[in-house]
Amino acid sequence: MSEGIVYQNKDIEFKLFSETYKEKSFEAYGLKLPRIKQVLPTNLPSVAANEKHMDNLFLLEDGTLAAVDYESENSIKNRIKYVNYIGRVMERFYKDTRKIPDIRLIVIYTGDVLRAQSVFEMPCMTLRMEQVFIAELPEEEIYQAAVHKIENGGKLTEQELMQLVILPLAARGVKRKQERIEQIIRLAKRIQQESDQIFVLTGLLVSTDKFISEESAGTIRRLLDMTKVGRMLYEEGMEEGMEKGIEKGIEEGRHKTLQLVGRIFTVLKDEPALTNKEIADKLYCDESDVDTIRKMYP
Repeated sequence: MSEGIVYQNKDIEFKLFSETYKEKSFEAYGLKLPRIKQVLPTNLPSVAANEKHMDNLFLLEDGTLAAVDYESENSIKNRIKYVNYIGRVMERFYKDTRKIPDIRLIVIYTGDVLRAQSVFEMPCMTLRMEQVFIAELPEEEIYQAAVHKIENGGKLTEQELMQLVILPLAARGVKRKQERIEQIIRLAKRIQQESDQIFVLTGLLVSTDKFISEESAGTIRRLLDMTKVGRMLYEEGMEEGMEKGIEKGIEEGRHKTLQLVGRIFTVLKDEPALTNKEIADKLYCDESDVDTIRKMYP
Protein backbone atom coordinates (compact mmCIF):
# COMPACT_ATOMS: atom_id res chain seq x y z
CA MET A 1 0.00 0.00 0.00
CA SER A 2 1.43 3.41 -0.94
CA GLU A 3 2.31 6.05 1.67
CA GLY A 4 -0.35 8.34 0.25
CA ILE A 5 -3.11 5.78 0.76
CA VAL A 6 -1.89 4.96 4.29
CA TYR A 7 -1.88 8.66 5.14
CA GLN A 8 -5.33 9.01 3.61
CA ASN A 9 -6.71 6.15 5.75
CA LYS A 10 -5.21 7.57 8.95
CA ASP A 11 -6.63 10.99 8.10
CA ILE A 12 -10.14 9.56 7.67
CA GLU A 13 -9.87 7.58 10.90
CA PHE A 14 -8.75 10.60 12.94
CA LYS A 15 -11.50 12.82 11.59
CA LEU A 16 -14.23 10.21 12.09
CA PHE A 17 -12.90 9.52 15.58
CA SER A 18 -12.83 13.25 16.35
CA GLU A 19 -16.46 13.80 15.37
CA THR A 20 -17.88 10.76 17.17
CA TYR A 21 -16.01 11.33 20.47
CA LYS A 22 -17.23 14.89 20.98
CA GLU A 23 -19.26 15.33 24.20
CA LYS A 24 -18.57 11.75 25.34
CA SER A 25 -17.94 11.01 29.02
CA PHE A 26 -15.33 8.94 30.86
CA GLU A 27 -17.92 7.85 33.44
CA ALA A 28 -18.26 4.46 31.74
CA TYR A 29 -14.69 3.83 32.88
CA GLY A 30 -15.34 4.95 36.44
CA LEU A 31 -13.70 8.39 36.02
CA LYS A 32 -15.60 11.53 36.99
CA LEU A 33 -14.18 14.02 34.52
CA PRO A 34 -15.68 16.77 32.35
CA ARG A 35 -16.95 15.62 28.97
CA ILE A 36 -14.76 15.58 25.87
CA LYS A 37 -14.95 18.85 23.94
CA GLN A 38 -12.43 18.10 21.20
CA VAL A 39 -10.02 15.39 20.05
CA LEU A 40 -6.55 16.85 19.51
CA PRO A 41 -3.80 15.48 17.24
CA THR A 42 -1.04 13.51 18.95
CA ASN A 43 1.76 14.33 16.48
CA LEU A 44 3.73 16.31 19.06
CA PRO A 45 7.37 17.45 18.88
CA SER A 46 9.49 14.31 19.23
CA VAL A 47 12.91 13.85 20.82
CA ALA A 48 13.73 10.50 19.18
CA ALA A 49 12.81 9.51 15.63
CA ASN A 50 11.33 6.19 16.81
CA GLU A 51 9.38 7.67 19.73
CA LYS A 52 5.71 6.72 19.57
CA HIS A 53 2.74 9.05 19.88
CA MET A 54 0.42 8.86 22.84
CA ASP A 55 -2.84 7.08 22.09
CA ASN A 56 -5.23 10.02 22.63
CA LEU A 57 -5.16 13.69 23.56
CA PHE A 58 -8.49 15.28 24.49
CA LEU A 59 -9.56 18.83 25.29
CA LEU A 60 -12.20 18.59 28.04
CA GLU A 61 -15.11 20.96 28.64
CA ASP A 62 -13.38 22.63 31.61
CA GLY A 63 -10.40 23.60 29.43
CA THR A 64 -8.03 20.96 30.80
CA LEU A 65 -6.27 18.40 28.60
CA ALA A 66 -6.48 14.63 29.06
CA ALA A 67 -3.58 12.55 27.74
CA VAL A 68 -4.78 8.94 27.45
CA ASP A 69 -2.66 5.84 26.97
CA TYR A 70 -3.64 2.16 26.83
CA GLU A 71 -1.19 -0.21 28.52
CA SER A 72 -0.78 -3.97 28.88
CA GLU A 73 2.07 -3.78 31.39
CA ASN A 74 3.02 -1.85 34.51
CA SER A 75 6.62 -0.68 34.14
CA ILE A 76 9.06 2.12 34.92
CA LYS A 77 9.76 2.62 31.20
CA ASN A 78 6.09 3.57 30.75
CA ARG A 79 6.40 6.20 33.48
CA ILE A 80 9.40 7.65 31.62
CA LYS A 81 7.32 7.63 28.42
CA TYR A 82 4.51 9.55 30.16
CA VAL A 83 6.93 12.21 31.40
CA ASN A 84 8.06 12.66 27.79
CA TYR A 85 4.43 12.87 26.62
CA ILE A 86 3.59 15.56 29.14
CA GLY A 87 6.75 17.51 28.32
CA ARG A 88 5.92 17.45 24.60
CA VAL A 89 2.34 18.61 25.21
CA MET A 90 3.64 21.47 27.36
CA GLU A 91 6.20 22.37 24.70
CA ARG A 92 3.64 22.51 21.90
CA PHE A 93 1.07 24.56 23.80
CA TYR A 94 3.63 26.98 25.21
CA LYS A 95 5.07 27.50 21.73
CA ASP A 96 1.61 28.14 20.25
CA THR A 97 -0.06 30.10 23.09
CA ARG A 98 2.73 31.06 25.55
CA LYS A 99 0.65 29.24 28.18
CA ILE A 100 0.84 25.78 29.73
CA PRO A 101 -2.60 24.11 30.17
CA ASP A 102 -3.60 21.91 33.08
CA ILE A 103 -2.95 18.33 31.94
CA ARG A 104 -4.44 15.09 33.26
CA LEU A 105 -2.80 11.73 32.58
CA ILE A 106 -5.19 8.79 32.18
CA VAL A 107 -3.77 5.28 31.93
CA ILE A 108 -6.18 2.55 30.86
CA TYR A 109 -4.76 -0.88 31.73
CA THR A 110 -5.74 -4.05 29.91
CA GLY A 111 -6.84 -7.19 31.74
CA ASP A 112 -3.16 -8.17 31.98
CA VAL A 113 -2.61 -5.60 34.77
CA LEU A 114 -4.54 -5.89 38.03
CA ARG A 115 -2.85 -3.13 40.04
CA ALA A 116 -0.31 -0.33 39.66
CA GLN A 117 0.99 2.65 41.59
CA SER A 118 -0.87 5.83 40.66
CA VAL A 119 2.01 8.14 41.67
CA PHE A 120 5.58 8.20 40.35
CA GLU A 121 7.84 10.35 42.54
CA MET A 122 11.36 11.72 42.27
CA PRO A 123 12.96 14.51 44.32
CA CYS A 124 12.44 16.95 41.45
CA MET A 125 8.93 15.96 40.30
CA THR A 126 5.73 14.00 40.96
CA LEU A 127 3.70 12.30 38.21
CA ARG A 128 0.08 11.48 39.11
CA MET A 129 -1.97 9.12 36.98
CA GLU A 130 -5.73 8.56 36.89
CA GLN A 131 -5.98 4.82 36.30
CA VAL A 132 -8.60 2.49 34.86
CA PHE A 133 -8.27 -1.28 35.31
CA ILE A 134 -10.32 -2.91 32.56
CA ALA A 135 -9.96 -6.30 34.30
CA GLU A 136 -12.59 -5.05 36.76
CA LEU A 137 -15.25 -4.74 34.05
CA PRO A 138 -17.79 -7.61 33.77
CA GLU A 139 -16.54 -8.39 30.25
CA GLU A 140 -18.97 -11.11 29.12
CA GLU A 141 -21.97 -9.46 30.77
CA ILE A 142 -21.34 -6.19 28.90
CA TYR A 143 -20.91 -8.01 25.59
CA GLN A 144 -24.04 -10.15 25.95
CA ALA A 145 -26.14 -7.14 27.00
CA ALA A 146 -25.03 -5.28 23.84
CA VAL A 147 -25.78 -8.32 21.66
CA HIS A 148 -29.27 -8.66 23.16
CA LYS A 149 -30.08 -4.97 22.71
CA ILE A 150 -28.86 -4.87 19.08
CA GLU A 151 -30.68 -8.10 18.18
CA ASN A 152 -33.90 -6.55 19.50
CA GLY A 153 -33.49 -3.31 17.56
CA GLY A 154 -32.49 -1.23 20.57
CA LYS A 155 -30.07 1.72 20.65
CA LEU A 156 -26.95 1.39 22.76
CA THR A 157 -26.47 3.99 25.49
CA GLU A 158 -23.36 6.19 25.65
CA GLN A 159 -22.01 4.06 28.50
CA GLU A 160 -22.56 0.84 26.54
CA LEU A 161 -20.78 2.29 23.50
CA MET A 162 -17.83 3.53 25.57
CA GLN A 163 -17.47 0.13 27.25
CA LEU A 164 -17.81 -1.79 24.00
CA VAL A 165 -14.81 -0.08 22.34
CA ILE A 166 -12.45 -1.03 25.18
CA LEU A 167 -13.92 -4.48 25.87
CA PRO A 168 -11.10 -6.36 24.05
CA LEU A 169 -8.67 -4.84 26.55
CA ALA A 170 -10.36 -6.75 29.37
CA ALA A 171 -9.14 -10.10 27.99
CA ARG A 172 -5.76 -11.47 29.04
CA GLY A 173 -3.25 -12.31 26.33
CA VAL A 174 -3.13 -11.22 22.69
CA LYS A 175 -5.08 -14.24 21.39
CA ARG A 176 -8.12 -13.64 23.60
CA LYS A 177 -8.02 -9.91 22.84
CA GLN A 178 -8.04 -10.64 19.10
CA GLU A 179 -11.00 -13.01 19.46
CA ARG A 180 -12.98 -10.29 21.25
CA ILE A 181 -12.03 -7.73 18.59
CA GLU A 182 -13.47 -10.02 15.89
CA GLN A 183 -16.67 -10.49 17.92
CA ILE A 184 -17.17 -6.74 18.28
CA ILE A 185 -16.48 -6.11 14.58
CA ARG A 186 -19.22 -8.59 13.70
CA LEU A 187 -21.52 -6.95 16.23
CA ALA A 188 -20.76 -3.44 14.93
CA LYS A 189 -21.91 -4.47 11.44
CA ARG A 190 -25.40 -4.97 12.90
CA ILE A 191 -25.66 -1.56 14.62
CA GLN A 192 -28.40 0.37 12.82
CA GLN A 193 -27.39 3.91 13.84
CA GLU A 194 -24.47 4.85 11.60
CA SER A 195 -23.02 7.38 14.04
CA ASP A 196 -22.89 4.68 16.74
CA GLN A 197 -21.35 2.21 14.29
CA ILE A 198 -18.62 4.71 13.35
CA PHE A 199 -17.97 5.40 17.04
CA VAL A 200 -17.46 1.70 17.84
CA LEU A 201 -15.27 1.04 14.79
CA THR A 202 -12.99 4.07 15.18
CA GLY A 203 -12.79 3.62 18.95
CA LEU A 204 -11.87 -0.04 18.47
CA LEU A 205 -9.05 0.89 16.08
CA VAL A 206 -7.60 3.38 18.54
CA SER A 207 -7.94 1.37 21.76
CA THR A 208 -6.53 -1.86 20.27
CA ASP A 209 -3.86 -0.31 18.03
CA LYS A 210 -1.00 -2.03 19.89
CA PHE A 211 -2.21 -5.58 19.26
CA ILE A 212 -4.97 -5.68 16.62
CA SER A 213 -4.16 -7.92 13.63
CA GLU A 214 -3.62 -6.32 10.22
CA GLU A 215 -6.55 -8.33 8.88
CA SER A 216 -8.98 -7.03 11.53
CA ALA A 217 -7.72 -3.45 11.13
CA GLY A 218 -8.24 -3.76 7.37
CA THR A 219 -11.80 -5.03 7.91
CA ILE A 220 -12.62 -2.05 10.12
CA ARG A 221 -11.21 0.43 7.59
CA ARG A 222 -13.26 -1.12 4.79
CA LEU A 223 -16.41 -0.85 6.94
CA LEU A 224 -15.64 2.81 7.67
CA ASP A 225 -15.18 3.49 3.96
CA MET A 226 -18.67 2.10 3.37
CA THR A 227 -20.36 4.55 5.77
CA LYS A 228 -21.94 7.70 4.35
CA VAL A 229 -19.50 10.06 6.05
CA GLY A 230 -16.57 7.85 5.04
CA ARG A 231 -17.69 7.98 1.41
CA MET A 232 -18.22 11.74 1.59
CA LEU A 233 -14.72 12.25 2.95
CA TYR A 234 -13.23 10.00 0.29
CA GLU A 235 -15.13 11.53 -2.64
CA GLU A 236 -14.42 15.11 -1.56
CA GLY A 237 -10.74 14.31 -1.21
CA MET A 238 -10.59 12.67 -4.61
CA GLU A 239 -12.26 15.64 -6.29
CA GLU A 240 -9.75 18.02 -4.71
CA GLY A 241 -6.98 15.62 -5.61
CA MET A 242 -7.78 15.72 -9.32
CA GLU A 243 -7.03 19.46 -9.31
CA LYS A 244 -4.30 19.87 -6.70
CA GLY A 245 -2.51 16.54 -6.46
CA ILE A 246 -3.91 13.40 -4.88
CA GLU A 247 -2.24 13.49 -1.48
CA LYS A 248 -2.66 17.19 -0.74
CA GLY A 249 -6.12 17.27 -2.30
CA ILE A 250 -7.41 14.35 -0.23
CA GLU A 251 -6.26 16.03 2.96
CA GLU A 252 -7.80 19.41 2.12
CA GLY A 253 -11.02 17.96 0.70
CA ARG A 254 -11.67 15.80 3.73
CA HIS A 255 -10.97 18.69 6.07
CA LYS A 256 -13.55 20.87 4.27
CA THR A 257 -16.12 18.07 4.27
CA LEU A 258 -15.70 17.37 7.96
CA GLN A 259 -16.06 21.08 8.70
CA LEU A 260 -19.31 21.10 6.71
CA VAL A 261 -20.58 18.03 8.59
CA GLY A 262 -19.88 19.82 11.88
CA ARG A 263 -21.62 23.02 10.75
CA ILE A 264 -24.70 21.14 9.54
CA PHE A 265 -24.85 19.15 12.77
CA THR A 266 -24.64 22.36 14.84
CA VAL A 267 -27.53 23.98 12.93
CA LEU A 268 -29.62 20.80 13.22
CA LYS A 269 -29.05 20.78 16.98
CA ASP A 270 -29.65 24.52 17.50
CA GLU A 271 -32.46 25.04 14.96
CA PRO A 272 -34.14 21.64 14.39
CA ALA A 273 -37.25 23.23 12.87
CA LEU A 274 -35.38 24.50 9.79
CA THR A 275 -35.95 22.59 6.55
CA ASN A 276 -33.10 21.01 4.61
CA LYS A 277 -33.36 23.78 1.99
CA GLU A 278 -33.23 26.52 4.63
CA ILE A 279 -30.12 24.99 6.18
CA ALA A 280 -28.50 24.52 2.75
CA ASP A 281 -29.17 28.18 1.92
CA LYS A 282 -27.83 29.26 5.29
CA LEU A 283 -24.57 27.31 4.91
CA TYR A 284 -24.19 27.61 1.10
CA CYS A 285 -24.12 23.84 0.62
CA ASP A 286 -26.13 21.18 -1.23
CA GLU A 287 -29.50 20.17 0.14
CA SER A 288 -28.51 16.51 -0.31
CA ASP A 289 -25.62 16.99 2.16
CA VAL A 290 -28.02 18.30 4.79
CA ASP A 291 -30.38 15.40 4.16
CA THR A 292 -27.57 12.86 4.63
CA ILE A 293 -26.45 14.38 7.95
CA ARG A 294 -30.03 14.76 9.22
CA LYS A 295 -30.60 11.03 8.68
CA MET A 296 -27.42 10.19 10.56
CA TYR A 297 -28.11 12.50 13.52
CA PRO A 298 -31.87 12.44 14.09
